[in-house]
Amino acid sequence: MMRVIARWIDDPTESPVVTDLLVDVASLHVVGPSAAFGCVDLDGPNQRAFVLDASGRMDFGPAAPDRYWQTDLMKTRIAHGETFQIFWRDGDSGTYKIVKIATPGSKAP
Repeated sequence: MMRVIARWIDDPTESPVVTDLLVDVASLHVVGPSAAFGCVDLDGPNQRAFVLDASGRMDFGPAAPDRYWQTDLMKTRIAHGETFQIFWRDGDSGTYKIVKIATPGSKAP
């Protein structure tokens, strides 16, 4: 299990994404098909939790006005410096860069 922290490359101070993923240590790819959980911090108090399925669909829940986003994170090599895309509902997308990988619950970097 790895906690992956990624930042939007257009503005690393906005909308960081944190996701807990089960990753194969040899290939550094996500082990599926189980769901993963994460959070996007849009602007501090506006944090949005999501469930990430094996197809890369981010589900923010039925109360969210833009419930589903899509990402290619599930196909990305999970390593520091790797990039992936998030495709927002409006058709726009952003490139995110993995900036930290940690063990959930660990205080070590």
